[in-house]
Amino acid sequence: MLVLAAVVLVVTVGLAAASTVVLRTQLVTELDRELEQASQRLTQEPPQRPPGDEASGGEPSEEAPAPPAPVPAPDVDPDADTPSTFPPGVGPGSAVVRYFDGELVLADHLTSSLERLALDDDQVAELIAVPADGRPHVVQLRDLGTFRAVHRTTDDGQPSVVATNTETVDATVRRYVLVQVALGIAALLAAVVGGAWLVRRSLRPLDDVATAASRVSELELSRGAISAIPRVPEALTDERTEVGQVGAALNRMVENVEASLQARHASETQVRSFVADASHELRTPLASIRGYAELARRAPDDLLPTTARSLDRIESEAVRMTGLVEDLLLLARLDAGRPLDRSQVDLAALAVDAVMDAHAAGPDHTWTLDLSDDDADTAHSTGAMVEDELVVTGDESSLRQVLANLLANAHTHTPPGTHVDVRLVRDGDAVVLDVVDDGPGIPAALRPTLFHRFARGDTARNRNGGSTGLGLAIADAIVTAHGGTIAVSSTTADEHGSPGTRFTVRLPRDAR
Repeated sequence: MLVLAAVVLVVTVGLAAASTVVLRTQLVTELDRELEQASQRLTQEPPQRPPGDEASGGEPSEEAPAPPAPVPAPDVDPDADTPSTFPPGVGPGSAVVRYFDGELVLADHLTSSLERLALDDDQVAELIAVPADGRPHVVQLRDLGTFRAVHRTTDDGQPSVVATNTETVDATVRRYVLVQVALGIAALLAAVVGGAWLVRRSLRPLDDVATAASRVSELELSRGAISAIPRVPEALTDERTEVGQVGAALNRMVENVEASLQARHASETQVRSFVADASHELRTPLASIRGYAELARRAPDDLLPTTARSLDRIESEAVRMTGLVEDLLLLARLDAGRPLDRSQVDLAALAVDAVMDAHAAGPDHTWTLDLSDDDADTAHSTGAMVEDELVVTGDESSLRQVLANLLANAHTHTPPGTHVDVRLVRDGDAVVLDVVDDGPGIPAALRPTLFHRFARGDTARNRNGGSTGLGLAIADAIVTAHGGTIAVSSTTADEHGSPGTRFTVRLPRDAR
């Protein structure tokens, strides 16, 4: 639209300027033609001798010459009060200077109202100063304005000057310019309004294409089964038009994306089914291994010391593998979308139990619990209960595992002496759980994948024990299944601020 308006403006200004120049040139040419004709008539007209200035025998007297008799001006209205003494063809707005025998016999200006005024000496001098070449010249007369004047010399060498005011030409050009400006503004407005309507009408189909693309961008395509992705309407896929080409290309892209996502989902479903089946099948042999190891250790006197140590290792590894299998089964159930148990869960009680268990498992860390009432904003010691403020609807065992995994993560990946603070607070219609430690922090490169399965922080934090890399992934899946969110913020020693990590879990009090 700006380009269109600029083009219309440039063309309009160019046409107006060119036509104005042509009009003024034409008017001035016509004025000059009339002025030259008047000047020729003035020089060809026989001059009149001043009355009383003739001696006997027809010779002019040299004593006290009288003003010459004015020449009649036939172009002047004979009924006017102004004496018709101007030469023929000299009309209103003109000035005439004429000499006879070296004497100034005529120096008058005829106004537009046919009033005859005498020219002063300076004005006469300005007119006489015009080059006597018989061609029009521009001269500025004091108090009278701009004139075009023609200076000729008669056959007897007497100067005569005819000048015409250019006020009429200037007024005509001004009116023409005003008309051109008005027409230009109207044309510019018409171009803007009409162009805007045309552009909007032409691009309106693109709004529908953009709407279809926006609907695709709002779909959840990162996980789960992929339903049919909206397409651009068939009416906007005619490839004979530019908009149709865009719509058809977008539909082809959507079809490709949909097929790829469906293939990905099918592959993930197969992998999850395999993991679930394999995990389920592993539970029995692992239970058998643990059982036989415990049975063998019931007769320690019959075992060699090396055998007893081997049985201990077998049992501990079986326990670890059993935990891994249980985690995989839980993730498989969550991926399958199986409904969770729904009941009133007191998060304060779960937090108390989790902190006590963490203190028993990691006495080398400092564990604190802060339960804050949203209204009173008071802190309670370990074991304190808040009646309804920290109660949510959800699966108690799953939420208990979320707390256990977060505290185990803080214990496993921070050095001894680290302070870990667990905070619970009511925030509107949600309960917010914060697990904050002052450990070394998590590097920025690891944070985006922290909740991915089998993500390991071995290179990021001090590792004191084994880790499956599933704890945070399980916590994220459980929280998401409850309609909540989990986030992490961390600072390392290389970044500004004190090192430390904060995990924030936000759970709705009434999850649907």
